[in-house]
Amino acid sequence: METKPKPKAKPRKAARRKADPVRHWANYLRRYRPGLQRYVLDGLTTTYGEQVWEPRLDPTSELILTILTQNTADTNAEKAYQALRHAYPSDRDPEIHHPGMGWGGDGLPTEPPPDWTAVEFAPLPQLIDVIRPGGLGPQKAPRLQATLRHIREQRGDYSLAFLGDLPALEARDWLTRIDGIGKKTASIVLAFCFGMPVMAVDRHVERVSKRIGLLPPKANPDQAHDLFLGLLEPEEMYAAHVLLIHHGRVICHAQNPKHDLCPVRDRCRFVDKRAP
Repeated sequence: METKPKPKAKPRKAARRKADPVRHWANYLRRYRPGLQRYVLDGLTTTYGEQVWEPRLDPTSELILTILTQNTADTNAEKAYQALRHAYPSDRDPEIHHPGMGWGGDGLPTEPPPDWTAVEFAPLPQLIDVIRPGGLGPQKAPRLQATLRHIREQRGDYSLAFLGDLPALEARDWLTRIDGIGKKTASIVLAFCFGMPVMAVDRHVERVSKRIGLLPPKANPDQAHDLFLGLLEPEEMYAAHVLLIHHGRVICHAQNPKHDLCPVRDRCRFVDKRAP
């Protein structure tokens, strides 16, 4: 008995490529809100001045100080870092803190950094007590020791100078492999210590950027760091971080922002939902 040939299978449609969210958002702003990034940076620069990069601290010191700033004010982190210096003194050269406008504290005095070996191997209850003035000592003390342990085990010492020789995103990935270190903390270290083109998005930067419309309203902090990479030129990222964080502290407050003093209000979607 003759069998009928099986019908040829219909060719499958090519799978649609998943859209790159970074490129998609950059294209959206370019099309519907052209020139917004430049307008914001120019307006904030006119108000607060040109921002010139200079290294802030040794990268290991910067990393530890940034961990101490997590969920607390910069002034409290300064107290905790100073306590580390005094409880675990080193014989290294004094470090100079160049806080700049992006820092919310008074700045650290010029003194040697802590002895990182002593910090890593300190009895945990003792270390908790030392950094208690900065807040959240029971959470941050184990994180400090785990961070220092990770660096030493991976590198043989506590130096992070090697990060300056890596591409920016590769250096960020190295840091975020440390438990408790996210993109924000890693980006702060890389931007302020090496001038790398990464964008640190803290609560002030996120709030201001979403209000203006530089970031999508539902973007989470992790996504926000990468979305900025598609919005800004590499040489703009340091200034953008410093200007946005300062603007969030002095004018674009979480409560009762000072719209009448805002230099970018004409294109801010928080002021006018239809702003261009």
